[in-house]
Amino acid sequence: MIQITGLSARVAGRLLIENASVTLPAGTKAGLVGRNGAGKSTLFRIITGELAAESGSVSLPKSARIGQVAQEAPGTEEPLIEIVLKADKERAALLAEAETATDPHRIADIQTRLADISAHSAEARAASILAGLGFDHEAQQRPASSFSGGWRMRVALAAVLFSEPDLLLLDEPTNYLDLEGTLWLEEYIRRYPHTVIIISHDRDLLNTAVNAIVHLDQKKLTFYRGSYDQFERQKAEADELQMKAKAKNDAARKHLQSFIDRFRAKATKARQAQSRIKALERMGTVAAVIEDHVQGFSFPDPEKQVASPIVAIQGGAVGYEPGKPILKRLNLRIDADDRIALLGSNGNGKSTFAKFISGRLQAETGEVRIAPGLKTGFFAQHQLDDLVPTQSAVEHVRRRMPDAPEAKVRSRVAQMGLSTEKMDTPAKDLSGGEKARLLMGLAAFDQPSLLILDEPTNHLDIDSRNALITALNDYSGAVILISHDRHLIEATADRLWLVRDGTVTSYDGDLEDYRSVIVGGPKAKDEKPRTNGSDESLSKADQRKANADKRASLAPLKKKINEIESLTAKLEKLIQALDAELADPTLYEKAPAKAAKRARERGEAVAKLAQAEEQWLELSAEYEEAMAS
Repeated sequence: MIQITGLSARVAGRLLIENASVTLPAGTKAGLVGRNGAGKSTLFRIITGELAAESGSVSLPKSARIGQVAQEAPGTEEPLIEIVLKADKERAALLAEAETATDPHRIADIQTRLADISAHSAEARAASILAGLGFDHEAQQRPASSFSGGWRMRVALAAVLFSEPDLLLLDEPTNYLDLEGTLWLEEYIRRYPHTVIIISHDRDLLNTAVNAIVHLDQKKLTFYRGSYDQFERQKAEADELQMKAKAKNDAARKHLQSFIDRFRAKATKARQAQSRIKALERMGTVAAVIEDHVQGFSFPDPEKQVASPIVAIQGGAVGYEPGKPILKRLNLRIDADDRIALLGSNGNGKSTFAKFISGRLQAETGEVRIAPGLKTGFFAQHQLDDLVPTQSAVEHVRRRMPDAPEAKVRSRVAQMGLSTEKMDTPAKDLSGGEKARLLMGLAAFDQPSLLILDEPTNHLDIDSRNALITALNDYSGAVILISHDRHLIEATADRLWLVRDGTVTSYDGDLEDYRSVIVGGPKAKDEKPRTNGSDESLSKADQRKANADKRASLAPLKKKINEIESLTAKLEKLIQALDAELADPTLYEKAPAKAAKRARERGEAVAKLAQAEEQWLELSAEYEEAMAS
């Protein structure tokens, strides 16, 4: 059991946690959620003893081992498998002692303990964890120094998982994982035998792997049983009850205050007024539900609608060195309304393909046809380093709009989702999420017809990710998406492409099928994902494409429905205004002609509204019937 009691913490003079308490039963898999900057990582530092609390306490079971991913990724010359095996310090110490021990009793004790901790199967377990995180047998024998920083962080994660601490603390572990690694980690955490607290903004991870949510909000900790979706429902219900209680409390206080104000000065009522003053003090107040506003995203629609296909590739091959293609046998077509998500483990060529489509890499062989006038916007996490550290968002945008007035420049920055107080902040002082917003806004600045996003969610909280989903669904151009966030893919993509075995093919299945392949389940672990072939039945990928084509063909009808909805809203507003004017009795005395005119206008508006509503019903039924067919 973990018990946090009356905890308060301050960092750099700012109070992040105040008199917060929560209890986690042993074996709990808890997601720690809250807005960026709320103090989640600070809470981890207090639990591990790295940071002292201002007041309160954190109580853990005696001798409980705490594990978290090392801040610095290993970069030694040791093979990966050895780095992971050494993470179990007890096993390493026992094996070292076994080499030199001479006392028969001690040797027996050592061997008994090694058997108890399954030391002799440790190498197989370490290899399994590394494989789940994307390292094959050959990679496991390579030195850590031969891998990039992101892959080394996976090694650090593998090491802490292998050590199997009693309390496992994970802070955004999926930020350096691909979708495949994320799916594997979900399953691993779900089956982990001890307590886990995980900071994550990955909705699917929080729905699949945890059985409780701890919400850090307004400096307090609140425990909710269940998944993230269940937490959202419970919180919404609690907020609604609190708002009702506040309204009732405010009404009662207003009634008492009214009596006090009226009779405080009257001698005959003074005692009653004093009595009500005391009652008012005892009553207290109910706190309002504070809703943090989430800045939205806005991707401007393409400046020019480009005819399909916007990209067509026949026999294409691409790589970084002549004669050594990373991807080949590319036979693909991208249409103007496509929403494509790329699947495949890191290292298989997803980012290479994204650079190829964006024009940053040229084809070595094959035919590539690009639609005339095609503009492409490209976002990748590594581009965060391309921001000028000393320049603000306004200065970055002004470079793109040198002749525009200041108000227009700032308006464009606001559309990117940066608040007024952050517009003039140097890029180096912006949070990761704010930098990502700025970079995405710059990527879409020239109104591209094709938007390519490579891991756009790494620094975004859940509400910001939902805002990104809304913006992508509102955007009318084509989208190619690389992401480990399954919820983002499912909410925005119509087609799935698999990058594997040196090529890119359409994936015949959905993400649940793909998850089964990655973590095992109804399908065999080694079963290859199905790809479009000669199967005469309509694949799921073709169904998604057919649905997209159907939406495109029904776009004029949908546009007409939207126009009617806008008209009905205007007519309803006009009728309300006319009703307010006609409700004035003096209008009929002072301006009877005007009153008669307003009455006629109201009658005409009501008739137009009825006609519009009838037309809306007919067209909506037609649209729904067409979509269902």
